[in-house]
Order: sequence, then C-alpha cells, then structure tokens
Amino acid sequence: MPRPHRPQAEPWPALPYGSWKDSCATLHLWTQIVGKIRLARTPWVNHSWHVTLYVTPRGLTTSAIPYEGRAFQIDFDFIDHALLIQTSDGETQRFALEPRSVAEFHDALMAALAEVDIRVRMHGSPNEVPDPIPFREDRAHAAYDPDYAERFWRVLLQADRVFKLFRARFLGKVSPAHFFWGSFDHAVTRFSGRKAPPHPGGIPNLPDAVTREAYSHEVSSAGFWPGGGAIDYPAFYSYAYPTPAGFGATPVRPEAAFFHEQMGEFILPYDAVRAATAPDAVLLEFLQTTYEAAADAAHWDRAALESGPEGPRPAA
Repeated sequence: MPRPHRPQAEPWPALPYGSWKDSCATLHLWTQIVGKIRLARTPWVNHSWHVTLYVTPRGLTTSAIPYEGRAFQIDFDFIDHALLIQTSDGETQRFALEPRSVAEFHDALMAALAEVDIRVRMHGSPNEVPDPIPFREDRAHAAYDPDYAERFWRVLLQADRVFKLFRARFLGKVSPAHFFWGSFDHAVTRFSGRKAPPHPGGIPNLPDAVTREAYSHEVSSAGFWPGGGAIDYPAFYSYAYPTPAGFGATPVRPEAAFFHEQMGEFILPYDAVRAATAPDAVLLEFLQTTYEAAADAAHWDRAALESGPEGPRPAA
C-alpha cells in the first residue's frame, strides 16, 4: 500500500532562536560528536573541508567514512528523527533523536558503532564553544524539540540550494556548500588565489594552527547561522579575510543587510529573506553584493575568477 504523502512543509519556516536555543545547543554538541568521528577517520583536506557535514533530503550526513577496508556513514534524519549508521557491508543501526543528554547521545552512538564492529577514538571535548564539558560528562545539555530541529534543517536545505547556485558562478577555487559543526553554520567560501597573512587565532577551544591553516589564503565567505552570542536571531553572514580597507563601509543589498561592527561581518536577518516575495533572489543579492564588496576592496582579479549567472557551461 502506498505511503501517504506528508503535507507540504513551509520552505522557509520561522526559526526564532529564543524558542529553541536549548535544543539548538544540544543539537550543536550532537553534531560535534558525529563530526569528530568523521575527523578521526578521514584524511586531512585543506581548510578542514574533510570534517564537515552535508545537507541531505532528510537531514545531515557525514558522507562515506573509510574504516579498515570498509566504509560507514552517519546520518541525522530530521523527518523521522533518528540517527542512522550504515556500513558498506549492509549493516544498519539506528536510534531515536529525542530529549537525551549529550553524554547519553555519545554513549548510544558509540554502542551502535560497536554493534557494527566500528570503534573510533576521538577528541572527547567540544571545540569552538566557551567552557566546554567533555561529551561523556555533559548531562546539562539534554533538550531536543523535533519541530524546531526539522525547521532548522529545512532552512539549511533552502540555503544549501541557493549557496550552490552562487557557488556555480565562480571559476576560481571555491569550497563545497557544507556544514561546520564547530561553529554550527552552513557556509560556502570563495578564494582569490593569493596567500593571506597568518590569522591571529584565538577562537575558543580550537588550536590556532587549525585556524591559520583554514585562513591560509584570502577568502570571501558567506553562510547561515541560527543565532546566539552577538546576535539572538538567525541570519545570513558574509565576511572577508583579511578584511580589506573600506569593506564594512561598502553599500550592499538588500536594504535589510548591514555591517555588524563587533562581528566584522555583513549580516542579513533570516526573517528578511523569509518574508520576501522572492527569497532566492534576495539571498543571492546579499551573497553577490557582499562578495563584490570584498573582491573589489581587495583588488581580486574578478575577470579571471567569475563566470556568468548560470555558471560555466560547455558548448553544445
């Protein structure tokens, strides 16, 4: 019998940070555990691109991770609210995503991996958060609101799609559109091709050597973040490293975008995109004009680095 279709979900759902900040904090730490498993088993790729997660039609995935001649993958499913492990020899383990502490999530995941004969040693404390609690000991973070977890993923699904359109317009070195579990944001980064001065580091609980390698070359980077810290609402952002003179004073669009002096980034509140008649066009305008602000101020060779709005296409 055919499975009934779910009602069509709102593509750009409301995501007020204050309504799910506890669940957001817990989910952030759960993704760190899964991401660190990928980090422990995956060869290093420049700018830490080997550690990220990727958006799927149901949630987030590690993609295939090599393991002693086999491969495995860990997925967050935000439709059925489950954590899924699959291996290349056909084994599967899963457990529910539901309110449980970080310590309980950690132990459940390690037990599920052991059931399919996978054992991973990883760094056992969070990165890029103040006052980190080792995962095995963290019983303070235990909230999980399935409605808001699904809403967050649906925003990532739309952002990922638009980021990929933006990415296709660039001929130079450009990152995938990918999810960084350390900072809990979805990002895409363009490179000028020139080396950058050493980054000062100082990101909480992240080795400066990692930060300096990540910012070894000039970048214009944009992404989506659910909120917290300097801003208590979800937002799209765009920054340059190194920050060129005049960058923050450059006019950008749409009208709702502004330069956040404390963060050193352009910010576009998510609700300005969500409320727009054409959300894709508004977000692309923000991505394009903030990139132009960075590229022009830093004198990038834009003629050599850019393609048309449709991206590079071979002749028919």
